[in-house]
Order: sequence, then C-alpha cells, then structure tokens
Amino acid sequence: MDALTLSRLGVKHAKNAVAESLRINTGYDITSPVTFYGIINERCNAKCRQCEYWRLKEYKDEMTIEEWQNALLSIKEFVGEFSINFSGGEPYVKKGFLDLLAFANKNGIHAGVTTNGYCMTRENAAQTVAARPFNVNMSVDGHNAELHDYLRGKPGLFDRLSKGIGYLREEQEKQGVLFPINVKPAINRLNFRHLEEIVTWAKEIGATTVSFQPVNRWTPETYEELWIEEADREEFAQVIERLIEMKKNGAPIMNSDEVLRLMVPHFREEKAPDAVRPCRIGLRNYWIDTRGDVKLCDEYPVIGNVKEQSARAIWYGEKAQKIRRDTLNCGKLCLITCVSQKTIFDKVKMGMKLLHN
Repeated sequence: MDALTLSRLGVKHAKNAVAESLRINTGYDITSPVTFYGIINERCNAKCRQCEYWRLKEYKDEMTIEEWQNALLSIKEFVGEFSINFSGGEPYVKKGFLDLLAFANKNGIHAGVTTNGYCMTRENAAQTVAARPFNVNMSVDGHNAELHDYLRGKPGLFDRLSKGIGYLREEQEKQGVLFPINVKPAINRLNFRHLEEIVTWAKEIGATTVSFQPVNRWTPETYEELWIEEADREEFAQVIERLIEMKKNGAPIMNSDEVLRLMVPHFREEKAPDAVRPCRIGLRNYWIDTRGDVKLCDEYPVIGNVKEQSARAIWYGEKAQKIRRDTLNCGKLCLITCVSQKTIFDKVKMGMKLLHN
C-alpha cells in the first residue's frame, strides 16, 4: 500500500462524507458504500472465549470462490476503486481463499484480511504477500502464550502467529512488497492490565500498528468472565490514559484518543454521546456474509444478496433505504473497528499513521 492508493481512497471517503451530510440534512441520497467487509466463513480453528462461531451446531452455507469473485466485480462496477477486509471464522481455513486474494490484486481491488494467524505458515505468508494485500490484521489478545492461548482457546496459537508475523516480514522484504501488519487485541477483564505490554510486544515483533476493540456481550464468558465490571473500571480508565500517553510518545496505536476514552462507557453499556451521532454506518458500510447476504450493520436485517442482485441495486433498494433511516436513529455505542463514529478526520490520521509506520 502506497501514499497514492491511500490518497485516492481518502478522496472517496471525503466525497462520501459530504454525501452523508447531505442525506442527513435533506434526505437526498447520493451516498455510496466506502467500507466493505466480507465474512468468508463461520468455521474456525480456534475456540475464542468471546466468540460463538465455534459453538454453532450448523454453519451457514458458504459462497464459492467464484461467487465471491463475482461479488467483488459487481462492487467495482458500482463504486470503482475500493478496499475490502475479509474475515471469518478463520478465512485461511477456506479452500481457495488465497486464490481470492490473488484475484482481488489482479483486478485492482485492495483486499485485506483479519486472521488468528494459526495458518500463517511460511508458504501461506509467501502467497499472501504475493497477492499484495491492503493489510493483514492479526488477532492478538495477550503479550504471552499463557494469556493469549487461554483467551483464544488454542494451545500453541501465540507461537504460531508470532512466527507468522515474522514470515510475513521476511516475505515483504524478499518480494519488495509493503503493507501494514496490524495487531488487533479484543479488550476484556483478563487482559486490560496488559494492553501496554501488548503494544510493546507488537513493536518488538515487527507489527506496524495496534488497533484495540472491546469485547461485546455475546457468549457466556463475556457475561461471566470477560466483561470489565464497575469494580475494575477506574483502573481500566487509568490504563486507557496511559495508552494515550504512549501514543503521544510515538506508540503505533491506531485508535483516536476519543475512541480509546469511549472504551470505559462501552463497558458501562451507555448510549452513544451526542458528539458521535447520528450513526453513519448505514451511509457507508457494505457487509457481505458467508452466503452472500448484505447488511449495512450486523444489528439490522438483510438488504439484499450478492448472488441475486448487483451491488448498485442492493445499495439503492427499498430495504436499504428503510434500514438506512433506522440506523441514523440508532443510539448504540459501537466500538468494533467498523465503528460508525469514525470521522473523516480520524480516517486521515489513521492513514498518516499507516504511512509513517
């Protein structure tokens, strides 16, 4: 990823920010999606304590690689140049996933991937780098194997992902390809006292940046074990302030100060503050699940299916327009990394940090 690519994508985000304001203030909709997510599968080789996927008795049907390719081309026909982040489950366990990354690169589509790192062997790292991804996000919840492997339910995972980051760095140097390797910790009661150590570990191992997100209430463990309760929130707030101080001193933390400070009210389950409302997620997000269903937000109903409709038809369809109105009135405080509270200024700062690091 280079400065020119980031600049072009940044212009798209800036134009859509203007269109978002027009839609909010007048009801006239000329928005187009600028943030794309592809859920490749629900299958996973880990058993994360904050996730339900591995507990499912049945998985949703998965689109074929060819169907994913067609979906990507439909988006490109609609919006032109774009970036999409693939995740799961664990995308690398899907046969042909690396072929999909290569297809995206061949067709001028900037594809990134979020992975737990277990499958990032030397061979897979070489093929990943050859596909010139937009970025690679590594899910890392601890600074050592004991904490990380417990939270992710997979013995040996910390060692595998650590080696995987090394393989990616080696292949980047060998192939002359640069892209960010971003460490993504899920903040919870068992690891919040170690977030500074995770940042230090990430720098030492060769990661580019760190992007935090808090766990959401989903699994029994998030209610019984992982939620940061009132007794710990003052200490948690102090950790957040130290992370902000680390940022000021050059630590490669992607989150804005505002979003970091909103982590505490997230665990209080407060509503979104007026400063970040109305929610704009429905004016920018395009979320494709494993069977091709599209959502603007995971909290709202499906607006179409990529196997049956074009991206343009889905975006401007009646279902999308209704859900778009509903999301504008949503008051939930969302701090997952597709966070609707990200402003255009946040995006510019994030891009500058990626280039700097």
